[in-house]
Amino acid sequence: MVKDGNNGAASFVPDRLDLASLRTAAAGCRGCDLYRDATRTVFGEGPERARFMLVGEQPGDQEDRRGHPFVGPAGRVLDRGLEEAGIARDEVYLTNAVKHFSFTPRGKRRIHQKPTAAEIDACHPWLDAELAVVRPEVVVVLGGDGGQGAARALVPGDQAPGRGGAARGGGGGRHGASVGGAAGAGSRRGVRGLPGGPEGRRARRLTPPALDRPREPSDGALTPAQAAR
Repeated sequence: MVKDGNNGAASFVPDRLDLASLRTAAAGCRGCDLYRDATRTVFGEGPERARFMLVGEQPGDQEDRRGHPFVGPAGRVLDRGLEEAGIARDEVYLTNAVKHFSFTPRGKRRIHQKPTAAEIDACHPWLDAELAVVRPEVVVVLGGDGGQGAARALVPGDQAPGRGGAARGGGGGRHGASVGGAAGAGSRRGVRGLPGGPEGRRARRLTPPALDRPREPSDGALTPAQAAR
């Protein structure tokens, strides 16, 4: 796939900031070249004043076909994590750092391809706008690489969650988590920067224990025991 023309989404973001206006405008976004091969824009979904915002890296094949975030296999894993954490899915705002599916064709299949840094940067105005509207108290970064892809859209470079930084929270706080594994729910790697009290404990429980895989933390990530201190 051609990877150029990443001029950014800023010019497509409407002056009126509400979720309906943002979703309508995002459907016509041409801020990077991913729109050329994707079926549609997959914008975030959830309450306009959600307490939790979960940010993945990009929509997958099923999300691209159906037009909703986290409805494929990774979404099912996430649903299990939310259930075990005692968090209702309809109380959470779900979105991705990149709003179009990045893939490589292989016969009739479409193989997930990690979005480039330029594509993530090009799409960040949409995430900024979502944060401004939703104003979540807690932002949870999801991703199999410790959430670094999604984290890039939230905070710059070395300040990304899992490297000592915290995601930008629209509710006046700067709370974040980096959660690795399938859809960010395959391990508890890198949970850090969450607030104390019941909200922080609920966010830390997003990962189903049965799916935990012991691994050594990297890039300054904390173990679950360290994060709970």
